[in-house]
Amino acid sequence: MDNAMETLQAWVDQAESIVFFGGAGVSTESGIPDFRSQDGLYNQKYAYPPETILSHSFFRSQPEEFYRFYRDKMLPLEAKPNSAHLKLAEMEDAGRLKAVVTQNIDGLHQKAGSKNVFELHGSVHRNYCQKCRKFYGPEYIRDSTGVPRCSCGGIIKPDVVLYEEGLDSDILEGAVRAISRADMLIVAGTSLTVYPAAGLLRYYRGDHLVLINRDATPMDRMANLVIHDSVGKVLGHLTVRPLA
Repeated sequence: MDNAMETLQAWVDQAESIVFFGGAGVSTESGIPDFRSQDGLYNQKYAYPPETILSHSFFRSQPEEFYRFYRDKMLPLEAKPNSAHLKLAEMEDAGRLKAVVTQNIDGLHQKAGSKNVFELHGSVHRNYCQKCRKFYGPEYIRDSTGVPRCSCGGIIKPDVVLYEEGLDSDILEGAVRAISRADMLIVAGTSLTVYPAAGLLRYYRGDHLVLINRDATPMDRMANLVIHDSVGKVLGHLTVRPLA
């Protein structure tokens, strides 16, 4: 671990265009459960599997059941950024980190101070009426009952990418552009099994690909450096020096 951390620190010191690609494991230390771990959402008991509830067709056919689950499990508005989020914001302020690409929908990167964030799967902090497109904050969804409706009568939908829905093309293109220009790519807190997000790694052309994850991933063999530990612990130990 010490040697790996020394290598990581040296690469960060040399880098001028770092991109961070993160998944659910970045936010678990903020108290937000992931999906696939032993205590994740997929291993909890509901009337329907979470993957079914969080699908476009289920939202359309059973919106009340969708929102019952969504309010209970997908709106951690009290969560605070952890050391990983804060370190990434510090790296951006120092000029070394150019972008965060995240699969998370919790908005913790922005809450920590990160500015250039590509949210592949949307955000719970944005909600829109499907009829008139009026915006509603997450508190409105949290404090409503049943199916939240707009003042015009339309059903409000969270601006999150549900199963069966495609990723936003502009966000996807921005993420691809950032990764392809990076001289260092740090991938952390993701099992790298969800596509098309996991496929973004193939656009990285450098030789400083770092994977930080508690468990092994299918992409470990492709990485230049692999650290099996918590994201917050690893990033929290880094010293960030301003880009000259």
